[in-house]
Amino acid sequence: MTRPKPPTYKTRNWPAYNEALKRRGSLTIWFDPEMSWDAAPSGRRGRQQSYSDAAIQTCLSMKVLFGMALRQTTGFVESLLRLVGLNWAVPDFSTLSRRQKTLAVNIPYRGSKGPLHLLIDSTGIKVEGEGEWHARKHGGPKRRVWRKIHLGIDEQTLEVRAVEVTGSHIGDAPVLPDLLSQIPEDQEIGSVTADGAYDTRKCHDAIADRSAHAVIPPRKNAKPWKAITAGAMARNEALRAAKYLGRTLWRRWSGYHRRSRIETNMHCVKLLGQRLMARDFDRQVAELQVRIAVLNGYTALGIPVTEAVG
Repeated sequence: MTRPKPPTYKTRNWPAYNEALKRRGSLTIWFDPEMSWDAAPSGRRGRQQSYSDAAIQTCLSMKVLFGMALRQTTGFVESLLRLVGLNWAVPDFSTLSRRQKTLAVNIPYRGSKGPLHLLIDSTGIKVEGEGEWHARKHGGPKRRVWRKIHLGIDEQTLEVRAVEVTGSHIGDAPVLPDLLSQIPEDQEIGSVTADGAYDTRKCHDAIADRSAHAVIPPRKNAKPWKAITAGAMARNEALRAAKYLGRTLWRRWSGYHRRSRIETNMHCVKLLGQRLMARDFDRQVAELQVRIAVLNGYTALGIPVTEAVG
């Protein structure tokens, strides 16, 4: 029996996607003349903030995009504002550093049509430690610090809908309920796709509580659970199907292969830098959230639409 040929895909919206790629290179997309650059009065006693969260996030977006230090970022934003004809004051580097610690980053997303199909995964971002060449040649320092970024993306739009940042000692499965809690209760979740690391009772129960279908491959040595919850019953059904069809056919039948799309997003996150520039945890969280906001902004400009042609 010969193996069937893999399908061939063709991009159907090349003109629109080509224009979207060109717009990603434009710096003017980050500055909206209608945005609120100055902070609104808080109504509280004491010194008022001079710049809005949107202004701080815009400056940090430039920092993330071009890998600049804070002082260079302020000069870069000043020059851009002059080029686009906006007479706005620019926060200095100490203001950016102070506000980054408590910034509520706005992560835009367009939303999808119909139920949300969520893809879950995590990856590591280096904080301290030498590069791979130095580590291989000289052994590297003993202290190598990483942060884990946990993402939930919309399968249809490829936009990030949920993000959590933890230390490297935190596993993947305990974070899934927190990711699901970031999805509004009135948003219907159709399915949650994740790898075998999320094959735990808490994960399946959290997915079942949102009335969603779990697409998680059972572990190789998996045993049936006591069917006392909806999540356990759904997981036992997946285990029976995987044993009946075989793991390879089950992955194709269940649509598990769609999870590969989140690997592309993980790669894009690291294209904005293999390591974090911030040194304390709160600023690192804000830095990663700004990266996600930038990626969602790029995705909103346009993505390729592919179809199987044979």
